[in-house]
Formats: sequence, structure tokens, C-alpha cells
Amino acid sequence: MKNVERLANLALAGLTLAPLVVRVDPNLNVILTACLTVFVGCYRSVKPTPPSETMSNEHAMRFPFVGSAMLLSLFLLFKFLSKDLVNAVLTCYFFVLGIIALSATLLPAIKRYLPKHWNEDLIIWRFPYFRSLEIEFTRSQIIAAIPGTFFCAWYASQKHWLANNILGLAFCIQGIEMLSLGSFKTGAILLAGLFVYDIFWVFFTPVMVSVAKSFDAPIKLLFPTADAARPFSMLGLGDIVIPGIFVALALRFDVSRGKQSHYFKSAFLGYTFGVVLTIVVMNWFQAAQPALLYIVPAVIGFLAAHVIWNGEVKPLLEFDESKTATSEEGADDKTSKKVE
Repeated sequence: MKNVERLANLALAGLTLAPLVVRVDPNLNVILTACLTVFVGCYRSVKPTPPSETMSNEHAMRFPFVGSAMLLSLFLLFKFLSKDLVNAVLTCYFFVLGIIALSATLLPAIKRYLPKHWNEDLIIWRFPYFRSLEIEFTRSQIIAAIPGTFFCAWYASQKHWLANNILGLAFCIQGIEMLSLGSFKTGAILLAGLFVYDIFWVFFTPVMVSVAKSFDAPIKLLFPTADAARPFSMLGLGDIVIPGIFVALALRFDVSRGKQSHYFKSAFLGYTFGVVLTIVVMNWFQAAQPALLYIVPAVIGFLAAHVIWNGEVKPLLEFDESKTATSEEGADDKTSKKVE
């Protein structure tokens, strides 16, 4: 698994840097970057212990409404306030958030070359005048934050598309790695809600496209084109992260059963098919498309067809990472009591 992950990391890094030296077809770039990012995030999400916090069905139902409120708020901010002012505030916010995301993404590669105690010994820093607030970190996290700070400073000063993409990819990988849907039922609810959300805000209002064009922050990936009138193709981070956490759940389901990438392959193939279909339709109609319109049915459809074919609908629907985490904590408590 580690060799495959390293190979995918190298491919993603090479593809990200390639437009600097050679012309890369933006359509192919969108497809490969999206798929490699999901692949890397999925493999990084597989950890020895299941996630301690997972999304509930109620949270999944509310998510599209919360997202709609935030999207509409941003639209109104850009409409009634200075675009430069709003983007300046957002740049400061994403500067801090970018350092955290990028350092966390680079940490696994960096910590292998650092002394063991640098990775394990915690440093506790308390805020002046607010002693109850504290931050815990290691020396290796400080080292990983150095390149993160450099890229964030580069992005804040130049707003270069490469700096934007590096930060965007870090957000995507961390989102897929850290977020857990808990169960496939919750995942289906979330994807179905965002399926409707994406269609409504793209097809029935100018809000989504307007915010995407006005929002000068790494919430989208930019792919250079040869068209001076349209210098970049765009792909929203949500079109990678949201389906990505569902595909990652399929991989962890396979791992929990001790099976090699069984249902992960079908879910990942569905995601790839959905992204390709999005690009085809977008070029056919020469208009922005809600990517989740094509990705959500493809991911759920490919996985559902595979599960039904194998007659394993029940174990898939019964899989719940939150219960797995609870049972493991209970087992650890019993073990510790026996030791005492």
C-alpha cells in the first residue's frame, strides 16, 4: 500500500508542476489531478485506529443547507462590499489555514528523516493572558510548517496559480484523510443532498459561478489553458473532497474486512467516470457544469452495482466506523483494567 501511495504522490507532484515546463491539455489535467488527489487522500485515510469522530445522519442532512447559507452570504458580501476587502480578509484566513494543512500534508514525508524524539515529544504553548488556551505540537511539525509558511507567503503576495493549487491540493488531501462519514448510509444522504445543492446553485442561479470567479482564495484548482480569453479551467475543491470521503470509506471498508481494494476499485472507477463525463458535457455545451451532477450518481451507482452483484448489500449498509471506534475503546478499557 505504501509503495502505491508514494507512486501516486510523485505522479501528483509531477502533474502539478508540469504546466510550468510543458503544455498540458487542461481537460486531461483536470481528470488526472482530481483522480490522483482522491487516490492519495483515500490511502492516507487508512490508519491503525478508526476515526474517533464521524458525521451523523442529522449532520449530513443539514450540510447542504449550511453550505447554501455560506454560499449566499459570500455572494452578498461580494455584491455589497469591496471585492478587494473581502478577498484581503479571506487571504489572511487562508494563510493560517494553509500553513496548517500544508504542514500536515508534508509531515509524514518529513518525519522519517528526523530524530524519533522530535516526532514524539510534545511542546505545550499557552496563550498570554489566556492561560486556559493552549496548543500542542512537536518539533517535526515546526519543521513541516516552514515550507508551508513559504508557500502561503508566496500565495498571499503573488496569487500564482501554482501556489493556489498546492494549497488547494493540501486542503483536499487533508479533508479526505481526516473526515469520516461513519457509514455508507450517512454518505448516501450527504451525496444526495449535495447533488441537489450543486444543481440548484449552478443551473438555477448565478450565485455559484459568480462566487467562484470573485473568490480569490484556494477553494478551487486552476489549470492553465492556451486560450487568452479564458486563461484557466477551474475545479472546485468540493468536487474532490465530498466524493473523495465516500470513496475513502469504501477503501477502509475493504481494509476492515481484510480484503484487497475490493469495493474501493468500483467506487474509484465511478469517480473517474463521473469526472470524465463532467468534462465531456462541459466541452459539449461550452458552459459551466455542476460536477456533482455526474460524479455522485457514478460513484454510488458503480459501488451499488458491485455490491448487489456480490450479494453483500447487508454488510456494507451495516458497516459503521463510529461503532468500530467505540468497541475498540471498550476493548482497550477492559485490557487496561486487567493490567491494573
